[in-house]
Amino acid sequence: MSSWVQRQVSSHHTQLVAAAILSGVTVAGLILGVQGIRRQVAVDELKSSIPNIDEQHDTETVPDFGITSSRTLPSREDERAAELARRAQQGDYDTELIFEQLTRTSSFLKPEGFAALRSSFVVIVGLGGVGSHCTAALARSGVSQIRLIDFDQVTLSSLNRNALATLADVGTPKVTCMRKRLEAVTPWVRWECFNEVWGEQQGDRLLGDWAGKGAKRPDYVVDAIDNIDSKVTLLKYCHNHGIKVISSMGAGCKSDPTKVYVGDISGSTEDPLSRSTRRRLKILGISQGIPVVYSIEKAAPGKAELLPLPEEEYQKGLVGELSILPDFRSRVLPVLGTMPAVFGYVAANFIIMEITGYPHEAGGRTGREKLYESALQNLQAMEEKLARSQGEDVRGFRIPVSKDDVGYLVEEVFRGKSVISGLPTRLALVRWKRPPDGYKPDTSREGQKCARLRLGDLVCMTKEEAVIHESNVLLGGNARPEDFYEAEVINLVRRRLSDEEALNIYR
Repeated sequence: MSSWVQRQVSSHHTQLVAAAILSGVTVAGLILGVQGIRRQVAVDELKSSIPNIDEQHDTETVPDFGITSSRTLPSREDERAAELARRAQQGDYDTELIFEQLTRTSSFLKPEGFAALRSSFVVIVGLGGVGSHCTAALARSGVSQIRLIDFDQVTLSSLNRNALATLADVGTPKVTCMRKRLEAVTPWVRWECFNEVWGEQQGDRLLGDWAGKGAKRPDYVVDAIDNIDSKVTLLKYCHNHGIKVISSMGAGCKSDPTKVYVGDISGSTEDPLSRSTRRRLKILGISQGIPVVYSIEKAAPGKAELLPLPEEEYQKGLVGELSILPDFRSRVLPVLGTMPAVFGYVAANFIIMEITGYPHEAGGRTGREKLYESALQNLQAMEEKLARSQGEDVRGFRIPVSKDDVGYLVEEVFRGKSVISGLPTRLALVRWKRPPDGYKPDTSREGQKCARLRLGDLVCMTKEEAVIHESNVLLGGNARPEDFYEAEVINLVRRRLSDEEALNIYR
């Protein structure tokens, strides 16, 4: 063995291989060493280029949602506009110029209303398409104190609906962009900008009195948030603190500006965001008293809808991480740029009318109240008839259903349509099945006689259909709905009653 090793060591071929390996290692070491020296020199040069923290070069804390600095390099035009705004907000601006710029508004509103608008203070929460157009309209109309609240930045994809942002504003905070652009239009308006997420914990600060001279409570708050959790907490805060607020429902996937209304949140329909907001607020004991801008436009085949996430994103897991913030929407909602503008201007118009006392009426579908009353009366009469069919005394007979319950079932559960024909008029509520124990009332509470009836027992159909259903199913012995209706109707009822069971936890 030792002789073999000696032969290999003395071999000329082995010596050449060893020399080659040694030289390769040496060269590689030299190369890596030179690269390391160059990297260190580059790092040192980069560090030396960073100025020391002093009065001219300070630092900012980067929030969890990672916004960029609000201090972008302004253009000369921006600098001139900012200087003019600074002087105007300090009173160094000709009031005649202000009144000349606002002369059409002042002549429309008359002196008292115009004075109220000029001294008003409005807070806008959310500066997307709706909020940016609302802000621009209020500033141009004469509101003199505006507070902006939004955590987000201007993005390239948001330029199709933002009221004032330009390509130069992409990557900058929306609150900074709005203030900068509007200072060039209405330099006398005073601004407070909060580049942060709305949160109930900061409510007292974000919705508190104006910080400047002459503390003033907000005259109105605009809810232009599209995140359901933040929207609900904002509306709850305003409701509990007696702050007037108007809320914008969903403008995404809408295309018909003639279907946009202002009305109480209790009457808003055909709007998924409104429906979800109502349900959540009902849990908190708030069912009405909040004006909202909403659309009654119905979804239909061929119209835009929420875009699905690519299948590969689901396969990766942790889909929630795709959203900009925790609990925010991660899927893309198609938006026609004109519709958020319509929502924003409708909200601004409502606020102006309210602040100035100008005569106006909120639209919406207030006529549905009569439908609910009628449906409740018909249900009472039908339950009495069913009880009498079994020989029961119906004097003092009551049903455990209110007008609000009727509205909830008709609008939320059955989408304002008959489950039989899909018709939206002359609606009634009726039991779907004959109860196993018949129609004997509950008399367990002394002095009370009440129908054994749950909301989940009822379905929505037209009055004519209800009469036939009563005769065939409810008074038809052992008849079942399956004996009279097609499978499509039976399946639809099952889905709707399943929805009611899920929704009932929010009531």
